[in-house]
Amino acid sequence: MKQARHNAGMKQEEEKGAAPRRRAVALVGMPGCGKSTVGMQLARRMGLGFCDSDQWIEAQHRMSVREFFAQHGEEAFRDLEARALRDLLAAGGVVLATGGGAVLRAENRRVLYTGACVLYLRSTPEQLWRRLRHDTRRPLLQVPNPQQRLRELYAERDALYRECAHFVVNTRGLSLQMLVNRVQMQLELCDK
Repeated sequence: MKQARHNAGMKQEEEKGAAPRRRAVALVGMPGCGKSTVGMQLARRMGLGFCDSDQWIEAQHRMSVREFFAQHGEEAFRDLEARALRDLLAAGGVVLATGGGAVLRAENRRVLYTGACVLYLRSTPEQLWRRLRHDTRRPLLQVPNPQQRLRELYAERDALYRECAHFVVNTRGLSLQMLVNRVQMQLELCDK
């Protein structure tokens, strides 16, 4: 389903409803929605490179996102993330799995929308909780009530994901292969 666009601040491409040609593909969505898993499969099928922006940052700075948050704070991490998105998309020819909070900055949303065909993998907080309830790696979920935190993050971010996405793909009830197929079908529309 094509995401409707009404934000007058975007480029003329957006006003026409056209997505950028296949310079890059970016997957956005909540933590645990499947961006990396889908992205790896999609890149393989399309013959493109794959990059997870969080893993790229970890490799560049030789520490986990969780450690970076603890030592330097979220704002410093978001600065690194913004630079990583610009650099990775500028290279082109990549399927990029973004961090769940990449859309928090307006500049990142613009960079994503204009530099890639962006797909929002939409999962509900309940779906995410079932997947993430035993995950100890995600810094924003290391709180007394992570299920409530997922609801709060979803309420805060859903509109932001939609704002920068060319397409929204609901993940509910789809196997990995079905989800990759659906994403690939949406990407074919980007090329038209």
